Amino acid sequence: MRSVWLLAAISCLAACGDDPPKTALPTPTPVDAGSADAGSATLRVASFNTRRFFDDECNSSNCGGAAFEVQRTAAEFAADAKRLAGGVTALAADVVSLQEVENQKAFDALRAELSAGGVDYPIAVLGETGAPASVDVALLARGTLIETRTHRAQQITRPDGSKTSFTRELLEVRFKASKGDRTVVLFAAHFRSKFDDDPGRRLAEANATRDLVVAAQKEAPDALVVLAGDLNDTPGSDTLAAIEQGGLVRVAKDLPAASQTTFVFNGSPLTIDHIYATRESAPRFVTGTAAVVKDGTVGLAGSDHAAVRADFTVQ
Repeated sequence: MRSVWLLAAISCLAACGDDPPKTALPTPTPVDAGSADAGSATLRVASFNTRRFFDDECNSSNCGGAAFEVQRTAAEFAADAKRLAGGVTALAADVVSLQEVENQKAFDALRAELSAGGVDYPIAVLGETGAPASVDVALLARGTLIETRTHRAQQITRPDGSKTSFTRELLEVRFKASKGDRTVVLFAAHFRSKFDDDPGRRLAEANATRDLVVAAQKEAPDALVVLAGDLNDTPGSDTLAAIEQGGLVRVAKDLPAASQTTFVFNGSPLTIDHIYATRESAPRFVTGTAAVVKDGTVGLAGSDHAAVRADFTVQ
């Protein structure tokens, strides 16, 4: 068991440390993307880690070589935006939780490429932390925005009693879905990675996120309440166990284990990207629609992560 967790730690280090490709890749055609029925009151939710989507400026003053921030030319930045837009488009989702988007400039470039391809999301929220070369969460959705709440300033508690905060922003976006008549509350998350690991902080994030998600469902009992993101931990971990203690249901849990993989390191599969619904919202999950979407043997649109998606009824 110790060797399994060591492998998991190394794999997440690699996921956060490798340079993404600098050349444009073909527009993805995922083998299992499916398409939501535009005429039904079914909402497709997806989560996709874009893998360090940086712009063409060196915002940290430390770029290139082994530095975390990748220095992009203008042409490379444009190619990245186009490539990732192809990946998002292939998901055919109504709501997309994104991770590792550097800043508003990068987010706007992605949205512009989506719009140029005829794919529009009226709701577009970035959870910017303000740090240079940050890898932020973002949300794209179709519908009418009601409210955005942020939680990174909240103090959360490690198992040893010490205080910390969310590593990235935890976005809570409330909106009226464009299909059906239901309010949706979507939490977009990206928990602490296992690079220079701090498992206590990740567990603190899980406990605090669970409480916020459960509270949102109590506040809006008729809403569809979903958590989607890169939680940087696998089924059976303390992190996911903490989330599930609140009654949250991981919608991909019934897939064959081999079909749940969202990241691969040295041939070893890991499932670290997840979609959860509250106990009350889980019955709205459309059985059989959970899937991991990729356009190769590993990830989607040049990312080292595959995307995960699932459909929910919103009537």
